[in-house]
Amino acid sequence: QVQLVESGGGLVQPGGSLRLSCAASGRFFSIYTMGWYHQGPGKQRELVAVITSGGSTNYADSVKGRFTISRDNAKNTVYLQMNSLRPEDTAVYYCFADVRPLYGDNLRHWGQGTQVTVSS
Repeated sequence: QVQLVESGGGLVQPGGSLRLSCAASGRFFSIYTMGWYHQGPGKQRELVAVITSGGSTNYADSVKGRFTISRDNAKNTVYLQMNSLRPEDTAVYYCFADVRPLYGDNLRHWGQGTQVTVSS
């Protein structure tokens, strides 16, 4: 059983910063891609950023230059540093991890979600 536990959400003023963390635990062989989606009020879930096990990254156009994704493979943890936050960044942020289990097929696992609210 693989679990992803997120932390770091909260309320921040426009222009402020937050850092989200997501730690994977359980028994598995390895983790491939990790990343973050967000889902704003009344909107569909959208990809924010991804990072491969080798460190290659990709970002949604709306967050390029403001958000930075990183990971610590030794800790099975992915981070999202969010700077210059805007009200439109308000959403529930979900992390994911593509996991190779000890047995069976690769699976995508999800965190429980953490609320980020950008408001004055």
